[in-house]
Amino acid sequence: MAHGAWQPNSDPRPLLERQRELRALESALSDLRDAADGVQRARPSGMLAFTGPGGLGKTALLTKARARATGHGFTVLSACGGQNEQDMAFRLVRQLVQPVLATMDEPERRTFLGSWYDIVAVALGLEATGTTHAPDPTGVRDGLDWVMTRIATMKAPLVLLLDDLHWADPESLGWLASFAPRATDLALLILVAYRPDELPSDAAAFRTVVERHGNRPYPLARLSTAGVAQIIRDELGEGAEDEFCDECWSVTGGSPFEAVELAIKLGERNLKGAQDELDAMRGLAAAVKGPGLIETLHGLGTSTVRFAHAAAVLGPPVSPELAAALAVIGSEDAVEATERLRAARILADAQGPGGGLEFVHPLTATTIYRSISSGLRVGLHDRAAEAVRAAGLGPTAAARHLLEVPCEGRPEVVECLREAAREYLRAGAPEAARRVLARALQEPPLPEDRAQLLHELAGATFLIEPTATVTHLQEALAEPAVDPELRASIVYRLTQALAHTDRLAEAATVSADEARLATHPRIRLRMQADHFVWSAFRADEPDSYARTRRLVRLAERLTGRGLEERYILGSRAWDALVRGEPRRTALACAEEALLGGLSWTDENRGFEVPVSVALVFMYSDQPRRAEELFTKGIAECEGKGWRGSHLALGQTLYGYIRYRRGCLADAEELVREGLRIADRVEGAVPAQWFAIGILIQTLLARGRTTEARRLANAYHYGEIVPNAVIYPDPRTVYAELLLAEGRHAEAAELLSDVGEWLDARGWRNPSWCPWQLHLASALAPTAPGRALSLARDAVKRAREFGASSTIGQALHIEAEVTGGSSALKLHAEAVEHLEQSPAAYELARALIGHGAALSRNGRLQEAADRLYQGLEGAVHCGAEGLAARAREELSAAGLRPLPLRYAQADTLTAQERRTAELAVQGQPVPVIAKELRLTEQGVRQLLSGVYRKVGTDAAGLARALETFPRPRA
Repeated sequence: MAHGAWQPNSDPRPLLERQRELRALESALSDLRDAADGVQRARPSGMLAFTGPGGLGKTALLTKARARATGHGFTVLSACGGQNEQDMAFRLVRQLVQPVLATMDEPERRTFLGSWYDIVAVALGLEATGTTHAPDPTGVRDGLDWVMTRIATMKAPLVLLLDDLHWADPESLGWLASFAPRATDLALLILVAYRPDELPSDAAAFRTVVERHGNRPYPLARLSTAGVAQIIRDELGEGAEDEFCDECWSVTGGSPFEAVELAIKLGERNLKGAQDELDAMRGLAAAVKGPGLIETLHGLGTSTVRFAHAAAVLGPPVSPELAAALAVIGSEDAVEATERLRAARILADAQGPGGGLEFVHPLTATTIYRSISSGLRVGLHDRAAEAVRAAGLGPTAAARHLLEVPCEGRPEVVECLREAAREYLRAGAPEAARRVLARALQEPPLPEDRAQLLHELAGATFLIEPTATVTHLQEALAEPAVDPELRASIVYRLTQALAHTDRLAEAATVSADEARLATHPRIRLRMQADHFVWSAFRADEPDSYARTRRLVRLAERLTGRGLEERYILGSRAWDALVRGEPRRTALACAEEALLGGLSWTDENRGFEVPVSVALVFMYSDQPRRAEELFTKGIAECEGKGWRGSHLALGQTLYGYIRYRRGCLADAEELVREGLRIADRVEGAVPAQWFAIGILIQTLLARGRTTEARRLANAYHYGEIVPNAVIYPDPRTVYAELLLAEGRHAEAAELLSDVGEWLDARGWRNPSWCPWQLHLASALAPTAPGRALSLARDAVKRAREFGASSTIGQALHIEAEVTGGSSALKLHAEAVEHLEQSPAAYELARALIGHGAALSRNGRLQEAADRLYQGLEGAVHCGAEGLAARAREELSAAGLRPLPLRYAQADTLTAQERRTAELAVQGQPVPVIAKELRLTEQGVRQLLSGVYRKVGTDAAGLARALETFPRPRA
């Protein structure tokens, strides 16, 4: 290196001693290229992580990754965590997505985001006009998954660079943890860098995803003495002495950042690297960090120091205009300060598309921010909140600064924090809303605003900490002179929180007390409606009969049919159903409740009543009406971004309707999806209970007892008795599993307890809970007399209710426990009733049971007809175990199964019907395709649709197709 005036080394610096990391990077980029080119081979991972303390070169590795990805022609999007910006929800996600959205005008953005627009708009920093509802966090994560998947498809191959994730906001980290596993299915590579010891405690899910594979993350090591020596000599020349370079390694600790900064400063001083320059070198090394850096900063002048302080408080990317305003310096002084800070390698131009400034290294920003005296720092944050608000950056940007300011009882601060909370809730970030509202409560608010603020805080904590919600709402109710409408909302939210924390008795008591205190008739009705709901779902309700009497009297007096009255009528419909009153009574109340509409997403009323009303139709043999209501309700939930426990329960119970219709494959698919959603939602335990019970019933109907047992064991189903009423009743379902395993005595004991509980509260409908039928089956081998008595009583109750499916099911069990020739008439009557019902699986069971009884009584021709019908029905339902039993009965009678006949379904289109008829006639696919002017693939899809509609699965469809007669040669 020539001596004289020093010139900085402008060549890109090589990454020293990072060969392992660079090889991993090249391999990941190569895999990404193959994925984009359609090469079919498994990618080891769609994520690569570099970790280590600050200054070890994580950012340099990501910079190298950007250069190489760009060189390959890949699209690169990047984001970086900010030390003081972890309270800003979805900040990291916005950095990633906003550059893509910025290239579109508003109509293009709406087209691009489609139905997800209003769900994810606020999270992405867009204006969700015309909406005030708050999507749940699961819905927003699903929406962000969809957005990023769409971007990855449009911009493939795509690389995401995420730096300083230890400073990422929790919402972005949570989304990344859920989305990252999908990267292997896309032409997408996610590169992340973070300090592992500084990851927040709530980043466990992210840490699990990153550390799941043995080849990641890549922890960066400090440079060796040789590595630091090379950095020094690259700047000073090869003449730098070994002892000098060794000492440089000692003072930098092998930190690449400090070594580079030291080398640059040595070059600026025209040092040569001789031993007699060691003292000067140590002085320069001290100026790279800590007190030495601050001393250097103060040497740049007062205006420059104030500008640097303002930049540290604002955080990157720093707006020079905002920083100048915050530092209270003129524009000329700001320009001069910027140039001095650039020259001192403290600030540099921001790399992102928005421009502005950023600190050369996060360590520099941290050092300067921590050097600001506490009093000055508070003042800067206070002024920053005003400045960013005045600049139009929104309440959440201001709230981030207000969280650093002491409480002074300022109403304008409370209002800003409340506005920020509303925005966070609309973004699906309740934890962020909780933080700012808790701070607003400490300010404190004006006394007349305190109850409303507590109500808002409770709304933010409901999904994440329902016990805290209870406390906040009880405090709100204790406030004096609460507006009646607000008080009603507070009471409803309180009862809902109590119910969700398994305190249903308290929920029912609170609503009853409020009903007595309410002076406005409409509010009194609302409280009464809530009381009836929570009482009905109490497993330990002390006097169910008294509640029913009050409910009947109140429902009979209702005339206006307003919303509160419709909810009471809905409760009356459900109560009539479970008590086994004539189904026309339950259906009439249900129809009246629906006349003005019942919303599934009314945040102040819940969806327990709308769901119960829909299920009244299912239990009353009107499953199509129930499916219509569930389809509408699920769409309502999805449209508002409620994709957590509401959607889980909706999916699950829709699957229950399909199960009751005998569409077992559809039911299993729907319920598994409901369980999947429930499993990933914190606090969705009731939704899990519903899903597990229905899935166990479905698996048992399909003959997969071992799988049902594994599911029960995995969730400890049967070991815990919930305090809330769940349907199907968990103990009854578990008893079904025990029966399928041949554990009759255990099942009988459990079912006897269920019977005592239900009879005590007057719930007599075997359509809702067929405990008597299962108990009769369990007792038949050892106590046939009692079994027959139970079955006959169940038939009596079923006839009182009047649903053909329930009557037929009860008669089938009575026939089974009666046995002998005297049971044949019962079997025939069971089939007759079930043929008039939508219960295809129960019909198949009854047909096979009747056929088996006829066979045992020597009436083989009649037996064959019943068994063939039952076998066909079982196959179409997807009930493999039942179909196997039918084949066994046929074989035992000396009969062989005939080809399955096509059973018409009134849901088939004309084209589907004709396709099925031709297939049954034995016409090959090419002939069908020619006649219907379709492709062969189209014909196969139609046939799949036919069997899907009548309730089979892939295996059952294959068996059914194999039975079609072959065309003659």
